[in-house]
Amino acid sequence: MSIEIYRDAWGIPHLRAGSARELARAQGRVTARDRAWQLEVERHRAQGTSAAFLGAGALSWDTLARRARLDDTARRCFRALERRDPETADWVRAYVDGVNEELPGTRAPEFARVGLAPGRWEPWTPLGVWLATHILFAGFPAKLWRDEALRHLGPDAVGLFAADGPGTSGSNGWLVAGTRTTTGHAVLAGDPHRYIEEPGVYQQIRLACPEFDVVGLAVPGVPGIAHFGHTGTVAWSITNAMADYQDLYRERLRRTGAGVEALGPDGVWHRAGRHTETVEVAGEIPVEIEVIETGRGPVIAGGPEGLDEGVPEERPVFPGVPEGRPDFPGVPEGRPDFPGVPVALSLRYPPRVTEDLGFSALLPLLRARRTADVDRAFDLWAEPVNVVQAADTEGGLLHRVAGRVPVRAEANRLHPVPAWEPGHDWQGWHDSPRAGLTDGIAVMANQRGPATPLGVEFAPPHRANRITALLREKEQWSAADMPLIHTDTHLASAQPLLDHVEALEGLSPEAVTTRETILRWDRRMVASSREAALYAAVRSAVVRRLAAHPAFAALTAPPAYPDVLLPWLGLVPRIAFALEHLLRAEELYGIDRAGVVRAAMEEVAAEPPRGTWGDTHRLAPWRSLPENDWDAPALSGDHDCVLCTSAVPGLTDLAARGPAARYVWDLACREDSLWAVPLGASGLPGSPHHRDQLPLWLRGDLVPVGTDWQQLKKED
Repeated sequence: MSIEIYRDAWGIPHLRAGSARELARAQGRVTARDRAWQLEVERHRAQGTSAAFLGAGALSWDTLARRARLDDTARRCFRALERRDPETADWVRAYVDGVNEELPGTRAPEFARVGLAPGRWEPWTPLGVWLATHILFAGFPAKLWRDEALRHLGPDAVGLFAADGPGTSGSNGWLVAGTRTTTGHAVLAGDPHRYIEEPGVYQQIRLACPEFDVVGLAVPGVPGIAHFGHTGTVAWSITNAMADYQDLYRERLRRTGAGVEALGPDGVWHRAGRHTETVEVAGEIPVEIEVIETGRGPVIAGGPEGLDEGVPEERPVFPGVPEGRPDFPGVPEGRPDFPGVPVALSLRYPPRVTEDLGFSALLPLLRARRTADVDRAFDLWAEPVNVVQAADTEGGLLHRVAGRVPVRAEANRLHPVPAWEPGHDWQGWHDSPRAGLTDGIAVMANQRGPATPLGVEFAPPHRANRITALLREKEQWSAADMPLIHTDTHLASAQPLLDHVEALEGLSPEAVTTRETILRWDRRMVASSREAALYAAVRSAVVRRLAAHPAFAALTAPPAYPDVLLPWLGLVPRIAFALEHLLRAEELYGIDRAGVVRAAMEEVAAEPPRGTWGDTHRLAPWRSLPENDWDAPALSGDHDCVLCTSAVPGLTDLAARGPAARYVWDLACREDSLWAVPLGASGLPGSPHHRDQLPLWLRGDLVPVGTDWQQLKKED
């Protein structure tokens, strides 16, 4: 059978071929046709070469990609895949062949804008794209924040600022068993929360050949359908498990005549890998970077001279070493705590250790017929670590964690650990936890659940509790009912601030009116709500005032870490995302919280917001190149709503993060399944399918997953 490409009314590609290999080639071709610029940006990001055409703003990312050895890790993983699983390796090659066939003829206008010609994909490029997409997914920079919070505020800060903090939220997913549906068959639904990008991070697609016929959401640049798929007889979906599977080590490095050495846990200096690379930057002088790798992993920040061009890190890096220990290598004699000794940071992440990105799971997922098949496929999964839910037409159900999490010391999970001290190595892998259903439902929204033993920070339970409560409101659910849950805007996390507002006395008449208005509010973050706008204004004022308090002054200037890691270290976002903990704590570093809330109320009462929540809460998608044709639409929802459209209180009401797709998988009839993405199926500006799903996404509407070939239009 020759390769056939069909489109539905929304421009979603439906591909048909005679074999899995031919189908992979077709997927590569159609992805390059629809998403050429996106593919090229992702290829360059994986290689650390994007600043060459995106400019200095991409330099910090490129530097991280180079120093973390992302492209080299992808190459190693592909070579290992060829040895372990030659069929999958050949399938990936076929996808790359399709991309290379289509890319040279692209009509994407962005190439001309920056003077860039499409490059050639290598067999390992899809692995590099996957790795670059997910390297920050587990949030290892949060360990740097915990380190600073512990250093300046003490151990209680970990719970106040991090544990169950909303800064870590990621996705909603729920499974309703057939006993709770109108058809007697299970329904899976949810929405992954990621940065909203244009083009989107997910590609709606159908892949059909004699072996399988699967609809789902693919990651552009990666063959198959990894995260969300429906084969007709079984469907699966994932949410971020919030597991901790990457470690940061503080490294003590020194230069020698032969290169660089790192102090190991055995007290011996060991030779580290070292070379230099040049990063091209559009319109600027190229930047030369030093790439170092120790026995722990690649050095992602600093070097033998310290973190910031020879400026030592101001911290005791050899705690507990007695004064005057000249026998301890590299430690100056006669200094009890050795502050200011230069250190660097290395990153240890599973694919660099195992040479396995889990691509061997992708073909078995496409071939799955039952939940047992999905289960076996996810045994091969590596990263990111996810909670998987699945159901099949025979009543089979699955709820488990998938991915590799190393067994190591508890300190590794909390903050960077000293590479020169023993006891911080990896000791094998955790078993994958499993869970069941309660009253015929299973809900995952990044809260503590089956993955609790594997993580440190989880999302608050608000979204999970709300979804569970909604599902319990009636006994029988249909696929068509699920958008009611997707679009729920109730904000449970508002309560701590509302309690403080209610307790205030002696307010000005204007502030009394503001308080009465907020307390009458129905707790729904609806775009048309003036009360929600008023609450959000007070919340932001509280966050700003807390961040300005002298108690947190030491956290206002983060250490000299790379720019790409600094979003995890911002004080205002950290206070915003931990606000309910900070307001409920028994004591908060001597801060008069009632006074802070009072001042915030008076501030907002003196100059209240003029409009509604949607006037300031608007969609701000990420683009690699700025555009002038974007009229930012108003959004309902908020960070802790089921409709999770995330702003940063105290900083901005704009939302760059939200549901990157919505799906409803119906096991009774795949034709009754539903889905939508924030913008459209096409990444080509000017295409009728570039943004045609945006109005649906804003309303919470979904489109049917049509699979009747007779209703599709064949493409030449």
